[in-house]
Amino acid sequence: MEALFLLIPLSVVAVLALVVLLWWAITTGQFDDCEGPAHQILMDDDTPQRAEQLPPRHKDI
Repeated sequence: MEALFLLIPLSVVAVLALVVLLWWAITTGQFDDCEGPAHQILMDDDTPQRAEQLPPRHKDI
């Protein structure tokens, strides 16, 4: 019974912390575009670049 006096307030604090973190994530836009990164890898540009568009190579010594 004495443990409940400690565990109940700790669980309430933990739930409040999780609610605050969820509210922060929603208001900062963490869940705005959940499908974009998954589709972005499929829509990348696979066309080869011409030699003058490539960055210069560095020779190893």
